[in-house]
Amino acid sequence: MESSCNTSKDKNKENGNVKSNSIIENIHSKYILSNIYDIITKKKKLEIIKYNKKIQNIFDLSIKDYKEYFEQFTRIEIEIIPAIDKYGKFIHVNKNDKPYYHIYFNDNNEEIKNKYNIYEEDNVTKIKIIIDYQIKSFNKLFYECECIESISFKKFYRNNITDMSHMFQGCFSLKELNLNNFNTNNTKYMSDMFQGCSSLKKLNLSNFNTNKVIDMSHMFQGCFSLEELNAINFNTNNVIDMSYMFQGCSSLKELNLNNFNTNNTEHMSDMFQGCSSLKKLNLSNFYTNNLADLSHMFQGCSSLEELNVINFNTYNVTDMSYLFQGCSSLKEINLNNFNTNNVTNMSCMFQGCSSLKKLDLNNFNTNKVNNMDYMFRDCKSLKELKLKNFNTKHMRNNLMMFEGCSIYLQRKIELEYKNVEVGICIIY
Repeated sequence: MESSCNTSKDKNKENGNVKSNSIIENIHSKYILSNIYDIITKKKKLEIIKYNKKIQNIFDLSIKDYKEYFEQFTRIEIEIIPAIDKYGKFIHVNKNDKPYYHIYFNDNNEEIKNKYNIYEEDNVTKIKIIIDYQIKSFNKLFYECECIESISFKKFYRNNITDMSHMFQGCFSLKELNLNNFNTNNTKYMSDMFQGCSSLKKLNLSNFNTNKVIDMSHMFQGCFSLEELNAINFNTNNVIDMSYMFQGCSSLKELNLNNFNTNNTEHMSDMFQGCSSLKKLNLSNFYTNNLADLSHMFQGCSSLEELNVINFNTYNVTDMSYLFQGCSSLKEINLNNFNTNNVTNMSCMFQGCSSLKKLDLNNFNTNKVNNMDYMFRDCKSLKELKLKNFNTKHMRNNLMMFEGCSIYLQRKIELEYKNVEVGICIIY
C-alpha cells in the first residue's frame, strides 16, 4: 500500500457552507465508507474497523455488536501525529490499493465535521490506524507519508509479519519513532525500511529480533540527521545484502557493529558511503569471503581516523573502485591481508586520502586489473608507497594515477618500480 500526504480543496457547497476544506478521501462521505464496508464484508476482514461514533451512525453498529464481531480481532494499533499546515495535510490511504487498512479518528476531538470534511482551520493532532490480523506484510505501510512527525506502536501482538521493507521510506518529517513494542521475530525483509527518514535524530532498535532477516540493503540510507543508532543486538547471521545500509548517515559519530555476523553476506558495496562524521570503525569481526564488490564501501568517510579491516578476506572481490575515496582523515590503514588476485577495477581507490603518509601494497597482485584511473589522486601527504607487485604496463586505463601526489613520491616510484607508469600528472 502506497501512502502519501494529500492536500485538496472541496468546492462543493454543503449546507450553504462554502469554505474550502481538506478532504481525507476515504472518509469524506458515507458513500465511500459504505463502499469500504462492502469490500471488507465480502472479504471477511471486519476487524479493521475500530468502533467510532461516526461509524456507528453510518452503519448502525452498536457497541455490543462491535465488541462481539470486531474488537476481538484487533491486533495492532498505531498512533501517528502528522504535521499540519494551514491547509491541513493528512496521511492518505487509497482504498483501491488494499482493503486491509482503514483510518479512523479519535472521538475525543471534533475532527470530522460537516459530513466528514475537515476544514483548513481544524487542528487535528492525532490519527490512528487499526490493521487487520491477517496481513503478513508491512511493505510500504508509511511509504512517502511525508507529513508524519511522530509514530508510536501502542500494541503489537502479531508475530507473523515477514516483510517490513520500505516501511517508513520517505517519511522525511518523522522526528519520533517508538518501536519498543515492535515484533520482528519472523521478519525477513528490512531493505529501505528507514530510507530517507532525514529528520530522525535517534533510533533505538535494541529490541529488534533480526534472526531471520536476509535483506538489510538501504535500511538507513539517507538518514543524515541520525546521531544515535542502537543496533547492538542485531543478529545478522542470515543477512545476504547489506549494500548501502548506512549510506548518507552523515551525522553518526559512533557505530557499534561488534555483534554483526557477515558469514552469509554477499553484498556490502556503498555500505558506509557518506558517513562523514564517523571517527572510527572496527570491522575486525567481518567475514567477507562471499563478497565480489567492495566499491564505494567507505567513500566519503572524511572523519574516519581508525579503520580496522585486518580480517577482510577479499579473494573473490573483483571491484575495489572508490573503496577509500575521500577518507581524508585516515593516517594509516593495514591492508596486508587483502587478496587482489581477482580484482579488475581499482580506480579512485585511495583518491583524496590526503592524510595518508605511508601505504604498503606489496601484497597486491594487479595482473587482472584493467583500471587504475586516479587511484592515488590527491594523496598529498603520501611519502612512502610500496608497490612491489604492481604492473601497469598492460593496462589501458591508469589515467592520472598519481595526480596531486608530491613530486618526491612520483620520482621515487619512477626509480624504484619499472613496471609502474607514473604518466603525465599535475604536480603539487
